[in-house]
Amino acid sequence: MSQPSTAAPVETLRRGPVGRTAAAAPAGEAAERDSAVRPVFIVGTGRCGSTLVHEVLARHPAFGFISNVDDRLAFLDPAGRWNGVLLRSPLARAGSGARWRFAPSEAYRLIGTRVSPMYVNSTRDLTAADVTPWIRRRFRAFFEARARAQRCPQFLHKYTGWPRLGFFAGIFPEARFVHVVRDGRAVANSWLQMPWWTGWRGPENWNWGPLPPALAEEWERGGRSFHLLAAICWKLLMEAFERAQRELPPQSLLVLRYEDFLDAPEEAVDRILHFCGLDWTPRFRREVTGWPLDGGRRNAYGRDLSPQQVADMEACLAPLLARLGYS
Repeated sequence: MSQPSTAAPVETLRRGPVGRTAAAAPAGEAAERDSAVRPVFIVGTGRCGSTLVHEVLARHPAFGFISNVDDRLAFLDPAGRWNGVLLRSPLARAGSGARWRFAPSEAYRLIGTRVSPMYVNSTRDLTAADVTPWIRRRFRAFFEARARAQRCPQFLHKYTGWPRLGFFAGIFPEARFVHVVRDGRAVANSWLQMPWWTGWRGPENWNWGPLPPALAEEWERGGRSFHLLAAICWKLLMEAFERAQRELPPQSLLVLRYEDFLDAPEEAVDRILHFCGLDWTPRFRREVTGWPLDGGRRNAYGRDLSPQQVADMEACLAPLLARLGYS
C-alpha cells in the first residue's frame, strides 16, 4: 500500500469542531489547541479490548501513534516517522500474531525513559494535582515531537490500568478520551491467566497499592481467594474511572463497551470518528470491514471458572455490572 497523502489533511479528514471552540476556551488553552498535538487517549483497565480498538483506529491516516518498535528502541528516542506507512502496509497485516509483529504500543519503556517513570508504575491514580510544570513540559514535548514527525493532525495513544484522566487532561486540555469497558467477570478471568498479573502476591505487594478498608474486608470475608481479588481489582479501577470521569468535561469523554464493538464494529468506529471530528476514508473503511474479529472469548469466564467462583465474582460486582449494562 502507498502512504496516504498528508498534505493539508485536516480539511479532508476532520468533520469540524467538536466540543468547545478555541474562542470559548481560556487564552492559554486556546494556544495549546493550535499546537502540534491533538491527543486522543484510548484507556481501560487492561484485558478490556482496548488493544483491538487501538490497532483498528491507528490505521486511520489522521492518527499518529507510538509503535512497539519505537518502544524497544527507547535508547534511540525514535519519533516513528514511518509508523503509519508500516502499519497500513500488507507486511504489518501479514505479521499479525508473529513474533516480529508491528503494532501500536503503550510505550512504557520509551515514556518511562524519556518522560517520567510515574507513567509506568504508580501506586495510585494520577490526578491533575500530580502535574508539575516540569512534567507538563516533558509530556507535551514528547507527544508534540512525534506528531510533527508523523505529520498527522491527531495523535492516538493507549494506556491501561489507573485512569490518569485528570492527569493527562491537566497536561493536554485539548485531549479526548475513549474509555473501553469490558465485563468485569471476563477481565478478572483474563487477569488470572496472565503471567504479569501480580495479584498472586496479595495487595501488600501488587501494583495497585493497599486495598481501601471496605475492599480489604470484602477480600477477607471471601477467604482471600484470588479469583475474588481479581474481581476486586477490577472494581477498584472502575470506581477510580468513575471518580475521574466526573471531573472531565462531558465532550472530552466517550465510553465504549468492548462487547458493542465486537457486535457492530463499523457503528462503534463511526462513534469514535465522530467524537474525534474525523470522517471515514475508503481505505480505512475497507480495513474495518475486513478486520477478523473473534468474540469467542467473550464469555470464557463461564468455562474457565467454576460456578461458585463466578458467583463469588458476581456477588462482588453486581451493582457495578448493572450500572454498565451487564446482566
